[in-house]
Amino acid sequence: MKSSKATKVTTHVLQEMKLKQEKISMLTAYDYSMARIVDRAGIDVILVGDSAANVMAGYKTTLPITLNEMIYHASSVMRAVSRALVVVDMPFGTYQGNSREALLSAIRIMKESNANAVKLEGGSEIIESAHRILSAGIPVMGHLGLTPQSINKFGTYVVRATQEEEATKLVEDARLLAEAGCFALVLEKIPAVLAEKVTREISIPTIGIGAGSQVDGQVLVLHDMLGINQEFSPRFLRRYNNLYEEIKKSVENYIGDVKERKFPNEKEQY
Repeated sequence: MKSSKATKVTTHVLQEMKLKQEKISMLTAYDYSMARIVDRAGIDVILVGDSAANVMAGYKTTLPITLNEMIYHASSVMRAVSRALVVVDMPFGTYQGNSREALLSAIRIMKESNANAVKLEGGSEIIESAHRILSAGIPVMGHLGLTPQSINKFGTYVVRATQEEEATKLVEDARLLAEAGCFALVLEKIPAVLAEKVTREISIPTIGIGAGSQVDGQVLVLHDMLGINQEFSPRFLRRYNNLYEEIKKSVENYIGDVKERKFPNEKEQY
């Protein structure tokens, strides 16, 4: 099924898609050129993810990226997009434990990038921040399961909520975020059965990454699914291309043409 025909995807459109059982497509983007391609292809949601720390800056975790850097990436994406809903990750340290700072951070993202929404990781631990941001009229997407900003707490990127206690908390947190007014919820790397249960029990759309097929939509990191990043190969990742090899070969061909004086030719000069 093709993407919704809405001229501009909004949080309301996503809610309608859930009710109609139309799957929601979501990918990351961090710059103008790639965002323009993704948007014109018909993606429903673009996530300006803090995964920019990994794929754009080369950090091992998402923790180092700053609010200013996220605003820069979000602004670049917004200049390219006409249809997709653009959601921006609030980076680590800008909303945990201080709801006033969370609100100020969210306001900066919305005002300076012109984005459509923000995303927070966590449940009951960050609910006060979520409430405060929502009270200002800023749409919030939640994120439960594997939460990369908590890597130092968990120490690993393994599947989350496989034990009953953690699974029960995840369901409770999902209800909490939905009741608070979040418009959607990312479920990352959790058992498919649990993701299906959450999707049935809450009224807002669920977007899965490594959470099975019974959620309302799917999200992948653009550089992973295009095969630009070759170092990351979890079970849930489907590569739709191998751009690493294609780009590398193109560069090698260019180098060869320059070295062998084949570029530029007579038609490529003034």
